[in-house]
Amino acid sequence: MRRTFVKSFGPIRCGFRHHGDERSTGVAKRLLVSNINNEISDKASYNVDTCKCGRPSYMFSRTLSSDAAEVNYKEVKRAGPLVEYERRIAAGDLEDGDNSQIGTLKEIQRLYDELVKSADACRLDPYSDSGKTSRSRWLWSRLMPQSSFSPVKGLYLYGGVGTGKTMLMDLFYDQLPCNWRKKRIHFHDFMLTVHSRLQKHRGVADPLEVVAGEISDESILLCLDEFMVNDVADALILNRLFGHLFSNGAILVATSNRAPDNLYEGGLQRDLFLPFIATLKERCVIHEIGSSIDYRTRTSAEEGFYFVKNDFSDFLMQKFKELVGEHTAQPQEVEVVMGRKLQVPLGANGCAYFPFEELCDKPLGAADYFGLCKNFHTLALDDVPVFGLHNRTAAYRFVTLVDVMYENKARLMCTAEGTPFQLFERIVTISDAQSRAPRTSSRSRKNDDYDLCVDNELGFAKDRTISRLTEMNSSEYLEQHAEMIAEKRLQTQRDEYNNDHVVQA
Repeated sequence: MRRTFVKSFGPIRCGFRHHGDERSTGVAKRLLVSNINNEISDKASYNVDTCKCGRPSYMFSRTLSSDAAEVNYKEVKRAGPLVEYERRIAAGDLEDGDNSQIGTLKEIQRLYDELVKSADACRLDPYSDSGKTSRSRWLWSRLMPQSSFSPVKGLYLYGGVGTGKTMLMDLFYDQLPCNWRKKRIHFHDFMLTVHSRLQKHRGVADPLEVVAGEISDESILLCLDEFMVNDVADALILNRLFGHLFSNGAILVATSNRAPDNLYEGGLQRDLFLPFIATLKERCVIHEIGSSIDYRTRTSAEEGFYFVKNDFSDFLMQKFKELVGEHTAQPQEVEVVMGRKLQVPLGANGCAYFPFEELCDKPLGAADYFGLCKNFHTLALDDVPVFGLHNRTAAYRFVTLVDVMYENKARLMCTAEGTPFQLFERIVTISDAQSRAPRTSSRSRKNDDYDLCVDNELGFAKDRTISRLTEMNSSEYLEQHAEMIAEKRLQTQRDEYNNDHVVQA
């Protein structure tokens, strides 16, 4: 789950750290409270061969807050997520975490230390690997079957919405050496890639084995955000896919709202999915973030463009035209995956306009929404309804749309029949439905809510969606969005400048 940032949501990426070494050194100097001689004497016992984008780091100790666990950095190494977490708190980029977050940070630091210590054994550095391509590795495995499970187990983080799961995983990922074979990706996007590769390898005896070989050849460390299984097609291949990946030495770090035992709960043919849960528990340390704090709600909400009531439709269109500016908004067609096209009613200048039914009442999915966000950074969505039993499928699509937009830091402008909470008020889990007062003979059947939707998966997902809609409407999120757009425009100008000079040469 995403960010507890106060001033800036975005994690500091490797390239930024390279240019920011001098500034980060100044922060570290101000935080230094232990004897630097300790650092010198410790070098012999702990030497991390990090890439050039790494920053200098120091040992120090500090009590994070009165209600947080005490973190003594003399007990941990000089590099890693814990040190970076402290640095960001000192810089004002993060809030102090609660006990649950600190406990999770220690678990993440443990994994970081194990990976650094076993980097060669885990084959994380591609230059120290055998160099076989995925196809040749697959062919070799047919001739000489063998498995090479990683000596280091992965990590599966789960917990409630807004507790900082995504932020913590990004914090871990950003501290890893840049030359390692690693990949951070949303689970939706990961599975789309898997299905696309399966199409490419049709006709092979075991295409899943080939796909797993390709993935592990590119990235031996997989960081998957928002691990959730709703699709029966995904559920039926996950065990074999990850069986091959783990056999190739892959290490999984994942975040989820669901405990492993609750994944794909109530899904079709779930008995065929259960072996994957056992595999997941065997190859990953399972850790729950027990925090009850939703950090997203602590942003300055109501700064965005979420308009309740449908009479704001004209105002939404006016705002859309203002963002389009001098460009002409017209119907467009964008490419998604495997040759599929998505029809956009109106689009221009990175902004797209859709009536809700055109985007969520049609047979569209994550692939279409990823394609949309690839081509447009802002979405104007008109007339989002209150969800219930009658439009449960549309609710699922809306949840997926919000997930994809949040992952891509896209901006959402919309009109809706209610607040984010009101939109999902009729979506409940089985336990919520059982806790409601039963109907008695003295109560009229007219008072019963016929549109009540009892759906465990959607009931869990709604909390995440409400939380994300709240954050996406905050000034902090919109500032992050604006920074992302400015960076993309600057990069486009640089690319055009370089292309012009190449042509002239």
